[in-house]
Amino acid sequence: MLTGRVLARCTGAVLVGAVIGLVGTGIHRSAQPFGLGLALLIVLVAAVLARAWAGWLGMLSLGLGLVTVIGLLGLRGPGGDVLIAAQPIGYAWYASALVIGLARLAPAGWFSERPVGGAPE
Repeated sequence: MLTGRVLARCTGAVLVGAVIGLVGTGIHRSAQPFGLGLALLIVLVAAVLARAWAGWLGMLSLGLGLVTVIGLLGLRGPGGDVLIAAQPIGYAWYASALVIGLARLAPAGWFSERPVGGAPE
């Protein structure tokens, strides 16, 4: 059962994913390949944040927002222009949601609310 706090955090993760999808689409082709690297790094950092914030459901929500915006921005515009070209760098940006899975590989201890050491004596 979802509590109000988890639902609010997941909603926030969807919005963060949408913003990252928008910004990442704008920068993924700038200064190749560093623009794509920066965009993928932002996705990874946001995935770690979403995992710490709302667990696996937060990561799923982040991916939902990211994939939705990238999918919409990948469509042809009214004049036939595209923001995500059918080139290797564009395909890599389409697959950026797979980077979210890397956050799952982070140790669970990073996300625990238990204190690391004992209390100072």
